[in-house]
Amino acid sequence: MFANSKRIAGAARAGLIIFAFLSLTACGAVYRNHGYVPTPSELAQVEVGKDTRESVVRLIGEPGTSGVLDDSGYYYISSRFRQFGPMAPKVVDRQLVAISFNNAGVVQNIERFGLEHGRAISLDRRVTETGVEDRTLLRQLLRNLGRFNPASVLQ
Repeated sequence: MFANSKRIAGAARAGLIIFAFLSLTACGAVYRNHGYVPTPSELAQVEVGKDTRESVVRLIGEPGTSGVLDDSGYYYISSRFRQFGPMAPKVVDRQLVAISFNNAGVVQNIERFGLEHGRAISLDRRVTETGVEDRTLLRQLLRNLGRFNPASVLQ
């Protein structure tokens, strides 16, 4: 009977060790990568003043995004996130390659940005304001009644 309790205690100890090991491995970091940034050797193929938008796409691939105004440039963005268990993900690496073009569509400049300088590049999204304030629909309609100009209807 004494040997049987030793066996149960040993199994409980082994179960506790296995549980502790699994608990510790569950708290390991999980890394996620998003986006694509060309390598320095790929960027070396792009010649400033010679290559065009089409040749850049052919050499290093489609950009993640392009310039908002007049398609002024190509932007390749890559982010690496680390997450521990239920904690929020944290950016551990971010790279941005900006290729700008002149009016003729020829490469004007190639720049690379990242977290090396201690600052993350903020990739904020631009959102157009709706103009809708914290008012009910009825208040907004009644507010517009005071702006009615009969002269504009007669013309």
